[in-house]
Amino acid sequence: MKLVTAAIIKKDDHIFIAQRKSTDKLANKWEFPGGKIENGETPEECLKREIKEEFNIEIEVGNYFSESIYCYDHGTIKLFAYWASWMSGDIVPLVHDNYKWVTLEELPYYDFAPADIPFVKQLRGESNGL
Repeated sequence: MKLVTAAIIKKDDHIFIAQRKSTDKLANKWEFPGGKIENGETPEECLKREIKEEFNIEIEVGNYFSESIYCYDHGTIKLFAYWASWMSGDIVPLVHDNYKWVTLEELPYYDFAPADIPFVKQLRGESNGL
């Protein structure tokens, strides 16, 4: 099982989401960005590194939000989500096709990767039962 992180980056009343590249395994799906935890790395360190690598911005990682386990065809992941704040830098999507700042009400209009869907439901106060 791969251990993966996701950042729920909040700015005012909006949340940052990113769209995976059309050539990716999860082509065009939206996600809360993050990535695989490397050996010896904490989830918080992973998020800071991944967000810098993927968007060229600095974040401050806050409190743990939730976790999700999902079995994809290419393997099972355990996804740890943390609240985060954008600290500095101009957003440049280096490994995603698109990004948006959306409200909680807008989240259901995006086609999220399956592992991220429980977070969308929790953020919106819906049932987490899948």
